Amino acid sequence: MRPEPAIESLRVQIAKIEGRDRRVKSVLPFGIADVDSRLPGGGLALGALHEVAGGGNGAIDGAAAALFGAGIAARTKGKILWCITRADLFAPAIAQAGLVADRVIYVETGDDKTVLACMEEGLRHGGLGAVVGEIARLSMTASRRLQLAAEGTGTIAIALRRWRRQTEAIDFGQPTAATTRWRVSALPSTPLPVPGVGRHRWLVELIRARAGESADFELEACDDTGRLALPPELVHRPAAAEGWRRGASG
Repeated sequence: MRPEPAIESLRVQIAKIEGRDRRVKSVLPFGIADVDSRLPGGGLALGALHEVAGGGNGAIDGAAAALFGAGIAARTKGKILWCITRADLFAPAIAQAGLVADRVIYVETGDDKTVLACMEEGLRHGGLGAVVGEIARLSMTASRRLQLAAEGTGTIAIALRRWRRQTEAIDFGQPTAATTRWRVSALPSTPLPVPGVGRHRWLVELIRARAGESADFELEACDDTGRLALPPELVHRPAAAEGWRRGASG
């Protein structure tokens, strides 16, 4: 039996309010089949909150996590709002990850509370490609506010989790409303046939994906268009790829 037109109309309106259609239809693919296949819709959901942190010592310096976030933001359209608490973000490195300086609006604040407020205001504006915020603590309530603000406008939100002491990184295990949670750790660079430094490599861990699967991947770092890549030796070796991919937990 078909539902009454009024009931069907109400369902459509509720879905729009909750942002479910946007989450399903609007995604930002990484362009790497093995990564995208782990994410609902085949990519990173737009209009949603995503958490990124560095692994190991990267939990303090946040370098790899910031570049990972910059690569995501670079592949969106429009200006990027980037909120920081420490004036140590290296803009040339962000540009090398595809996010050129004239696209970024930097806001320096003194604490997490102000960063969260600026992020929410930026998300509710609706005219930005992405909103990035550097924060240490992220409660369920605060993350839910960011998630709802992102859903309302379709802007992607990236919470860069960064701590001043290694012991504080345990907070990354606390539940939040984020759609995905990632951890990015630096690996040795791609070997070159001549002396020099090759393209950086990361261990990218998808720790949590709502309605998706957790996994981790060895990938080459973002290029100047913000795109990741499989290491050359793994591109044509699916059996080897199975060897380095393993289920993540945490």
